Amino acid sequence: MILRAYLFSVILLLLSCELETSVNVQPPPLIIANNPHYLATADGKPFFWLGDTAWLLFSKLNRQEAAQYINDRATKGYNVIQVMVLHELTVTNIYGDQALHDENVALPYVTPGSSPDDEYAYDYWDHMDYIIDLATEQGLYVALVPIWGSNVKAGGVSVDQAKAYARWLAERHKSRQNIVWLNGGDTHGDQHTDVWQAIATTIKSVSPDQLMTFHPFGRTQSSWWFHEEEWLDFNMFQSGHRRYDQDDTELGYGPDNWRYVQTDYGLHPIRPTIDGEPSYEGIPEGLHDPSQPYWEAEDLRRYAYWSVFSGAAGFTYGHSAVMQMHRPEDHSPAYGVREYWDEALAAPGAAQMIYLKNLMLSLPYYERIPDQTLIASGEGDRFEYQVATRGEKYALIYSYTGRDMRIRMGKIKGSKVKGSWYNPRNGEYTLIGDFANNGTHTFDPPGDPSEGNDWVLILESI
Repeated sequence: MILRAYLFSVILLLLSCELETSVNVQPPPLIIANNPHYLATADGKPFFWLGDTAWLLFSKLNRQEAAQYINDRATKGYNVIQVMVLHELTVTNIYGDQALHDENVALPYVTPGSSPDDEYAYDYWDHMDYIIDLATEQGLYVALVPIWGSNVKAGGVSVDQAKAYARWLAERHKSRQNIVWLNGGDTHGDQHTDVWQAIATTIKSVSPDQLMTFHPFGRTQSSWWFHEEEWLDFNMFQSGHRRYDQDDTELGYGPDNWRYVQTDYGLHPIRPTIDGEPSYEGIPEGLHDPSQPYWEAEDLRRYAYWSVFSGAAGFTYGHSAVMQMHRPEDHSPAYGVREYWDEALAAPGAAQMIYLKNLMLSLPYYERIPDQTLIASGEGDRFEYQVATRGEKYALIYSYTGRDMRIRMGKIKGSKVKGSWYNPRNGEYTLIGDFANNGTHTFDPPGDPSEGNDWVLILESI
């Protein structure tokens, strides 16, 4: 069987080498910035990763629906789509095209002579490439999970199969500048490590310039296992999906995703880090029990600002209905989903992530550091936690509950600073006034303190 898989893979490799990306204009490649905590494009521009989880995009949406999804996310300012290549070894797309022969990743089901542009003659992989082309046209980057971790955990992928599949997949997409690789897929890196290493090193041997990370299991981070691996370009962690009282891990961080960032930020070699899967908007707290309260837009804002102000290179949003592309014809939807995917595109949290991206890119980007010494009266515990970041001439402090901020002045340049409130719900600025840049000063956010009355205090040198 292994010999058959090898010979078949050689044939497919020769076929895939002839495949040209049908979109001529591509986004510039992503690189690690000169400040290695952050990402950049190859033309030198700061890149703030604003991702969306569309795990089942390739298998559950038709071409028209995929265009609708991609247009929506591009319009809302997202620049990365995270998606599985293979959710299951038996996966087919909405047209009934199967991805694999004999549930073997070394035997992709390819139709010789077909093309992503053919209206009727295409296969699973052509449909996938058609959707990637749609994303490319919109300037989006596509972060691909080659094989979801549950398949490897179940013993469905050997090391030899992983190598053959990874080489074929990388050869097929090596000409695309907007591909990022998410090795793993909701799994532990210390389990079946030989398979994950085989996938990573094989893809990197074919396409060394496409960035790669590892998407880990909930409440774990890639740096635990792979931080010093040459193939790992940036770290990723999954902070979702539990409350403080539901987190039974040894660390017990609950929703405190800023703690994962602090861990990664202090490691050497320095690498960017991103929360690649916080709790989803519209999913039960704890994930599995629909009788529990559901995570809402305000929770996603908290995850986003906490992690980015702590030093993350961006943030990945997710909605329960969108990540599983829930449709009316689905007979067994997961996680108590309450909406269909196209309805959930308009969820309030999905539209609010752009305000964080806009804020971060409006200020000198690469000089930014996390700095909790700005907070003079204590950071606060759990939802009261306040987080601060600054550059040479600006400082940003976020409060999820809108409680008073006691700020230590003099941490940025200038004898005076201009203060403003930034509203994470709508991106609006409200000028407070000018203040002496010395001593300490208390700032009172608008409204009464409560969870979800979140505000960013902006201080800028005059």
